[in-house]
Amino acid sequence: MKRHERMNALLELLGERGRVEVEEAATALEVSAATMRRDMDALAEQQLLTRTRGGAVLSSVAYDLPIRYKHAHRSEEKEAVAQAAAKLVERGDVVGLSGGTTTTAIARVLATRPEFAEAGPQPHLTIVTNSLNIANELAVRPQIKIVLTGGVAHSRSFELVGPFSELVLQQISVDIAFIGANGMDPIMGATVHDEAEARVNRLMAERARRAVIVVDSSKIGERCFARIGGADVFDTLITDSGATEATRREFTDRGLRVVAARPGVTV
Repeated sequence: MKRHERMNALLELLGERGRVEVEEAATALEVSAATMRRDMDALAEQQLLTRTRGGAVLSSVAYDLPIRYKHAHRSEEKEAVAQAAAKLVERGDVVGLSGGTTTTAIARVLATRPEFAEAGPQPHLTIVTNSLNIANELAVRPQIKIVLTGGVAHSRSFELVGPFSELVLQQISVDIAFIGANGMDPIMGATVHDEAEARVNRLMAERARRAVIVVDSSKIGERCFARIGGADVFDTLITDSGATEATRREFTDRGLRVVAARPGVTV
């Protein structure tokens, strides 16, 4: 694993756990403790984490981590989830996308689908999002109409939240919404680190005819601070094949359809 990939993975690990010890992180990333200390020190200089005695915690100014530092981690699994999600979208649909690396992967797959990319007098797809980076990537594609919710930007997660976001979402209807999360638990459902983000994500899901939670299998079984919802909001969970059959059954028993996508399988 190259150094920048290792540092991405360390930040992702911190995003999931909030705090890690040097030895714990070194074991997880299969490097020496000395290497992990150097990586933590380098990220602390960039103010992306705060060093503690024996480890590190997330920077106090961030609930989440920037997309650019998370992109490489579990990319194959996220791509598999994105390919499975794209199969549910039809030409002419209005698609809701929350922020996050998995939903960013979905946006990229949709943008390159031939039926959505070909020239025409009208947009072939409408995407509603509160993600600044998704809107930025897709705004240059004339055959995709982008609706950005507005709101207050989180400087680290690139997501818009707050009353302005909610006001826009309350006035629209979405055909299908794909919502990312930091944790997905059979009892708690989908959760994220920030309550404002959870509120906007839930509202986007509620405005959709069909709401789908999209997480790679590393998020399964995790619980974070703020709840988005479970089968009371979503009808489908798309994850990757790393989720065990027994785990998938826990979600189906609670009313969710589960799709376990295999990495390497494309639309």
